[in-house]
Amino acid sequence: MSFGNLIGNEDIKILLNKSVVNNKVLHSYLFYGTEGIGKLKFAREFAKMILCTEKKGNCNTCKSCIEFESENHPDFYEIKPEKDTIKIEQIRQMQAKVIEKPIISKNKVFLIDDADTLTKPAQNCLLKTLEEPPEYITIILVASNENNLLATIKSRCSKVFFHKIEDRLLYDFLKETYGYTDLTPKQVQSFQGSIKNALVFEEKKDTYTKLEKVFSNIEKYNYLDSINNLDVLYENKENINELLDYIQYLLYKKIKNSKYISYIEEIEKTKNRLKANSNFEMCIDNLLFKIWEGNN
Repeated sequence: MSFGNLIGNEDIKILLNKSVVNNKVLHSYLFYGTEGIGKLKFAREFAKMILCTEKKGNCNTCKSCIEFESENHPDFYEIKPEKDTIKIEQIRQMQAKVIEKPIISKNKVFLIDDADTLTKPAQNCLLKTLEEPPEYITIILVASNENNLLATIKSRCSKVFFHKIEDRLLYDFLKETYGYTDLTPKQVQSFQGSIKNALVFEEKKDTYTKLEKVFSNIEKYNYLDSINNLDVLYENKENINELLDYIQYLLYKKIKNSKYISYIEEIEKTKNRLKANSNFEMCIDNLLFKIWEGNN
């Protein structure tokens, strides 16, 4: 079976393998689920299987598989966001490729990563291809937030939901692949089944340790002590959403006290303000003040 190098979602591995072996590959798929759990890797592996000329999964020896591994396959086209969105011009460029017949394989595969960043005009443009696709193409959309996609887009795709990776599998993978040997069960749980979250955590482990120190013992800290220990929030503007997610996780562990619910809600409001490009420092200042105002 292919996908041997990927962890989790065994049911999806079986489903996709069977579709290739039985020549039942559909024209369009939507791979969706939590960010960082391997959807893109699954999509690329599936694309390689579809294009393989030996139809044995991924033979890794035919011209198609070799070209795919060299990232030089003429029948595979991958689209990514440009400056945070996928624009209509990118979809029009894809459509120009769609009408061209395959060169190496009998099929062509178009993979749209972060499809939930497609602008509305781009989605409407894509809809034309999804409605009347040439028989030789397969389009795979990969998204973390399917709610950003038009209902008409989703209705024309076979939806494949990816579950979060189990904590045990994720821990073993991180230990064997990256040598992470000192992760606590609490830390692994905080990754929420996401490899991406785990890698971000390890890269900024000192930062997360500071957050855990404060928010796991929030009732023992006054406002000034907390500010002195939470300078990491101001220093990590690019990763602030991940840090706020982790704080929410720590507070969820204390959810028996109703006041922590309001703190979690306040963090969500802060995320929305930051998303709307509100002043970064003021947002963090306001969040910390609100939390410690309610803590006294």
